[in-house]
Amino acid sequence: MSVASDSIADWIVLISAPGIGSRTATRLIERFGTPRAVADAPRQDLAAAGISPEAIAALKQPDTAALERILAWSDQPDAFVLTRADARYPPLLAEIPDAPLLLYVRGDPELLAEPQLAVVGSRNPTPSGLEITRDFARRLAADGLSITSGLALGVDGAAHAGALETGRTIAVLGTGPDLVYPATHRDLARRVAERGALVSEFPPGQGPSARNFPRRNRIISGLSVGVLVTEAALKSGSLITARFALEQGRDVFAVPGSIRNPLARGSHALIRDGAKLVEDPAEILLELAPMLRNLLAACPGEASVAPGEERAAAGRGATTTLDADYRALLDAMGFDPVAPDELIASSGRSAREVSSMLLVLELEGHVSSAPGGRFCRLGS
Repeated sequence: MSVASDSIADWIVLISAPGIGSRTATRLIERFGTPRAVADAPRQDLAAAGISPEAIAALKQPDTAALERILAWSDQPDAFVLTRADARYPPLLAEIPDAPLLLYVRGDPELLAEPQLAVVGSRNPTPSGLEITRDFARRLAADGLSITSGLALGVDGAAHAGALETGRTIAVLGTGPDLVYPATHRDLARRVAERGALVSEFPPGQGPSARNFPRRNRIISGLSVGVLVTEAALKSGSLITARFALEQGRDVFAVPGSIRNPLARGSHALIRDGAKLVEDPAEILLELAPMLRNLLAACPGEASVAPGEERAAAGRGATTTLDADYRALLDAMGFDPVAPDELIASSGRSAREVSSMLLVLELEGHVSSAPGGRFCRLGS
């Protein structure tokens, strides 16, 4: 959606009007030009556009106290409000039919545009399900993917915690960005904000509501290149997220389990319906390799992606030709296992650049991941 960049307040006023959701707001902006132009439009024009009298009244006389509370929240150093006109608004999310008009972010807003994998599942997983989730998240984060989930109990929490061991993670909230639900995840939410981002379409002060969480799920899948379900019952929010992913054209992956485990039935149903069965994180990287290369090539400020055939040659020598930036990073590695932090120090590149470049190098078979989040050079 191409629009002029009105003030954040104008966007907040538009989406706060009763009965105006993301789709209606987008239609109004397309018709009138900008959020400010919508609010300034004559009442009869707004009525002709199908807007209710209550919504028109809210546009003409917005709740200034509520608006000031939101703007005060956004004045904090780690708080951001991204509109659909903001260059930092995640491009993958912008593609879905009902993309949020606004995103409230605590942490690093730039992270939202980088390659992410959603990891979701049961709120009451088995010990094995928790272990598998944490292992997948840990290893995929070490390979440069940000892990996105919903901060719920069970699989969500394990996914965030595993990702924080080796990389970064994004939590999509069903509350406002200033509240944490469940409260037991307050410390986890703090760590996510420090090392990644908390994101919500709901304004500060919005408490938990049952209807908010399915809406949150479409954002989890919309931000991500794919969704992994590690353990889930047949009727669960995880399967709602998977359904959103399929509707949005995302890949869906599922970890199989015992036929006697009721929490494996959701994964098995997804596999029967076409989800990709995975037993190892490397299988996900192999499947996503072409999309990840394209996304990394499009990321502003990143080093250019190495040219050549798009393939993930895990465990094999690579045949592609590296450009100078990637060759320099590879030379800096030597032939002993090395941690990303060491490469950041030796190369002078940012953590984001090194993470993205290591992912491309692994996808093309130049390096492989090693225990402890380290990387090994393959071949010469």
